[in-house]
Amino acid sequence: MRADPRQALGRAAEERAAAYLAQAGFRVLERNVRLGHGEIDLVCRDGDVVVFVEVKCRHATWGDSPAAAVSWHKQRRLTRLAQHYLKWRRLEGVRCRFDVIAVTLDTAGHGDIAHVRGAFDAIA
Repeated sequence: MRADPRQALGRAAEERAAAYLAQAGFRVLERNVRLGHGEIDLVCRDGDVVVFVEVKCRHATWGDSPAAAVSWHKQRRLTRLAQHYLKWRRLEGVRCRFDVIAVTLDTAGHGDIAHVRGAFDAIA
């Protein structure tokens, strides 16, 4: 069975994002947290703030920024996943934030990383 190239691309982007965040002083707590109705790519700590990170990867030739793929519906789903995560880990009342790491690959496969802090607010 052959691996889906998009999954391999996504995993590589998440690895790059985790390394980038660690280098920037974040503590990566968990990766690919699967909850009943979705997945959180990365859960990090930035000081006393829990940061839920959505990683998006695109080829530069595709036009749109990877961050543009985080639609209103995706934001809503991530908000709900974050609420479940906080409850599951007994972290109610902590400060949290939603960031997006956009990895854009050039034709040679090199990735340019853009970090959007506070990319969106929680959506009920």
